[in-house]
Amino acid sequence: MTDESSRNAVGGIRPGLCSVTFRRLPAAEVARRAAGAGLEVIEWGADVHAPAAEPDTVRAVREATDRYGMACCSYGSYFRATRDELAGFPAVARAAVLLGAPRIRVWAGAAGSRSASPGERQETVRCLREAARIAAGHGLLLAPEFHGGTLTDTVASTARLLDEVDAENVRTYWQPPLDTPDEEALAGLAELADRVCAVHAFSWWPGNNRLPLEARSHLWTAALGLLAGRGTEALLEFVPGDDPEVLAREAAALRGFALPDGAEPNIVD
Repeated sequence: MTDESSRNAVGGIRPGLCSVTFRRLPAAEVARRAAGAGLEVIEWGADVHAPAAEPDTVRAVREATDRYGMACCSYGSYFRATRDELAGFPAVARAAVLLGAPRIRVWAGAAGSRSASPGERQETVRCLREAARIAAGHGLLLAPEFHGGTLTDTVASTARLLDEVDAENVRTYWQPPLDTPDEEALAGLAELADRVCAVHAFSWWPGNNRLPLEARSHLWTAALGLLAGRGTEALLEFVPGDDPEVLAREAAALRGFALPDGAEPNIVD
């Protein structure tokens, strides 16, 4: 699949997979299945598949990515922007470079926006700003995950944090907040849309009950419509039952949601 044809096929949104979806599979098998499902990109997780402290493993993951015609869109690190972890960030940046990833996904501190003290927030901002400086030195973008228990747990706090960090190479992820109705989730996405570089795509309802992506088709059709033409990636994460056999179905749903109304898929072998 060529980059141009696939972008045309999905309305300018690159469909992909978070490798953490299949932690139990070897990296080469994750890449093979993602390619077979018609996906373009992979966010390789640092916890199992591509640990920053194992450069030989990271190189092997990049080789597998290339072998199956995929691209690494981001390094899914578990770096938290805290004083204790900042010293380890240069190794994370080096691993991202080895992977060929243009972006590092991080977590915005260790406290949620409602519980963080002013001092904790200032420290997270300082650490993100320093991580962004290091990332920029390697030609990398930085993006915090839109995640509970961090300063990107709400739209308002995320927008404020990006303003406070004030770095050109920092954007944000988005995912539907837990137990948030579709229209409310979409309203939040609309506020952040210009600053979103990627979404983690899944359909959980209620709570963390994992449903097929199709179960929230209204949400995902509207969400990807909002992001069309912005150079965004939509990355499947946490499929029902962690079952590799449903990947093709979920990937087809994701591509379908990203298609302009009335368009036909144009997947090139």
